[in-house]
Amino acid sequence: QVQLVESGGGLVQAGASLRLSCAASGRTFSRYAVGWFRQAPGKEREFVAAITWSGTSTYYADSVKGRFTISRDNAKNTVYLQMNSLKPEDTAVYYCAADLSVAIKTATSYGYWGQGTQVTVSS
Repeated sequence: QVQLVESGGGLVQAGASLRLSCAASGRTFSRYAVGWFRQAPGKEREFVAAITWSGTSTYYADSVKGRFTISRDNAKNTVYLQMNSLKPEDTAVYYCAADLSVAIKTATSYGYWGQGTQVTVSS
C-alpha cells in the first residue's frame, strides 16, 4: 500500500519556476514507477512525466520536454517535478501516481494517486 501527497503548487507568472514534490508512505516505494499527470478545467487528464523505480529512465510529454525535469530520492520516498519556463497553458491540477508495473504514460495503469496540487501560471 502506498499513499501519495503532492505539494509545491502555487500561482506564478509566465517564465517562472516551481518544484512539485510527491511524498510517499510505504517501505516499498522505491520499487514503484511514478508518473506526473495534470488536468486542466474541461480537459482530460494528461501525461506529463514519469520515472522508473530506479530513476534510470525518464519520460516526458512533448509539451514539457526541455522545461520539466522529473527526479526521485528513494531515501526520502519523494519524487520531484522541476518545472521551468512555465507557460499559461501549464495551468492545471498536477497529480502524482505510482505503481509497480505500468504502461508508463497511461493514467489508468497506475493504482495509487495523490490528491493533486494546483499550479496556476498567469500571463
